[in-house]
Amino acid sequence: MKKTALLVALLSISFIQAQQAFKGKGDTKFNIGMQFQNEGTGIQFAADFGLGENLSYGFVGSYVLGYEALDGGGAPDFKDRFDARFRINANLSSVLKIDDKFDLYPGLSLGLKNFGGHVGARYFFTDGFGLFTEAGFPIAKYSESTRYFYPLNNQFTFTIGASFNL
Repeated sequence: MKKTALLVALLSISFIQAQQAFKGKGDTKFNIGMQFQNEGTGIQFAADFGLGENLSYGFVGSYVLGYEALDGGGAPDFKDRFDARFRINANLSSVLKIDDKFDLYPGLSLGLKNFGGHVGARYFFTDGFGLFTEAGFPIAKYSESTRYFYPLNNQFTFTIGASFNL
């Protein structure tokens, strides 16, 4: 009976632990999703690494695939379409006592185009797979130019996609 109770307890703990959206130090997440912004749509990929119980850092890259005609016309170059950012997140679900499968993370980012902020959420259905959504916004732009393709990756963005626990 003791062995059965111990086995049930261990399985229960491992099942609960396996579906935690953010586990803290040593946790690694990978997101890939579709990004929407005023002048076009694109793809976003991100990797986040746990530093502590409620803190993570990561890297984000985005690339605008489709775009509408902008001031100046023509087609944007790679440098106009691509953005890379370093970011830091405050993973708040455990602080707010939200479901372990859900991760709410506001944060700040420093990128090639601007200094910005973001608010995101992840929900894990299994140990390795979940969905995420994220809203990003510039706080300080490196230039106020609106010419040509400068607004790409330098405005409010909304992203939705898949999240993987690595």
